[in-house]
Amino acid sequence: MSNKRNRLIYLISTGLLTALMLMSAGMYFFNNQMVSETFTSLGYPTHIIYPLAIAKILGLVAIWTKKSQTLKEWAYAGFFFDFVLATTAHFVANDGGAMPALFAIVLVLVSYNFEKKI
Repeated sequence: MSNKRNRLIYLISTGLLTALMLMSAGMYFFNNQMVSETFTSLGYPTHIIYPLAIAKILGLVAIWTKKSQTLKEWAYAGFFFDFVLATTAHFVANDGGAMPALFAIVLVLVSYNFEKKI
């Protein structure tokens, strides 16, 4: 029973993380002007928008596939650092945008921990 519960928690948290990352990458590609303005207001260079979107998609592929445990670990680490930096930037800018990044940190931690349990 516990293994079934752990798998369900893993699938839900990873599914929500996936939805969040796909929406984010989609915004980076299809609503670039708004994202550029946000990056500029946070003090980040806009030339990293497209590479970051591609990295998010590749990170999801690494997490969902069972090809390489090392690559999966790096993907989780990359997401964690991305969300910590986003949270910090939004707090410093005091723009009220930190909550989605905090939620993403929780999703990454839950997904990572329960992936280890299944």
